[in-house]
Amino acid sequence: QATLVESGGGLVQVGDSLMLSCSASGFTFRTHTLAWFRQGVGKEREFVGGLNMWSGRTYADFAKGRFVVSRDNEKNTTYLQMNDLKPEDTAVYYCTAHASPAVNAIASLYPYWGQGTRVTVSS
Repeated sequence: QATLVESGGGLVQVGDSLMLSCSASGFTFRTHTLAWFRQGVGKEREFVGGLNMWSGRTYADFAKGRFVVSRDNEKNTTYLQMNDLKPEDTAVYYCTAHASPAVNAIASLYPYWGQGTRVTVSS
């Protein structure tokens, strides 16, 4: 059974940095595409960024230049480094995975999800 567990969320100030982690088990991590989504209160879940098994990366426009997705296949862990955080980045952040080599921005294409970790950016 595939399991993803996010950690690292919290309360930060505008301009701060934060790194989220997501530990995976139950599937062949190194061959899967990994992605991060987020969902703010009253908003739909939206794509943040992701990378495939060859570390090809794709980001949402709001994440380009501020967020970096990475992976450590030895630790079965993916990371989301977030810099220069803004109040609009406040959301629950989810990691996800699928076997396709494409980094998709559509949440329904991903079968495996974590429970999410909350990030609050205070001004």
